[in-house]
Amino acid sequence: MTPDVAGEDPDPDPRVRIRPYLRTSPPTGVSAAATPALPEQEPDGDQPAGPRPFVLTSGRVAGADPAIGLETQVTVRVDSGWWAGTPGALLAPELQTIIALCAEPISVAEISARARLHFGVTRVLVGDLRAAGHLDVHVTDTDDAVDPDLILRVIDGLRAIS
Repeated sequence: MTPDVAGEDPDPDPRVRIRPYLRTSPPTGVSAAATPALPEQEPDGDQPAGPRPFVLTSGRVAGADPAIGLETQVTVRVDSGWWAGTPGALLAPELQTIIALCAEPISVAEISARARLHFGVTRVLVGDLRAAGHLDVHVTDTDDAVDPDLILRVIDGLRAIS
């Protein structure tokens, strides 16, 4: 036993110090053996839906390609062999989901939302798939952003829809 320090109460519930995603939540009201988990139930908001983000990216927080931004358009490379079925079967489910979403041009932000992945994780995974030759990344040309004609067309378009 450890001696109590004056003025400190012993922690009555040691689970308080455990991170929420590591806790197992006991069923409320009924024993766990009496209620089998139903597959059609929605996952609890407190429980993680899949592997932790750092597991998906192997701890990397910045992708190899800094040009991949929120609005960057991504498509599947037709010659990557994904449609043949063999290389895709060896990929992680999250990578397969990203490739399936990229059948049509889609932004990295939209991939992140539809795959329910954090944006930083999605950037790293898209960069990995690009490096492996599965995806084409279409980066916008930032030199056109300061073109006065382009800015005026955007303003006219915004006025037209408001």
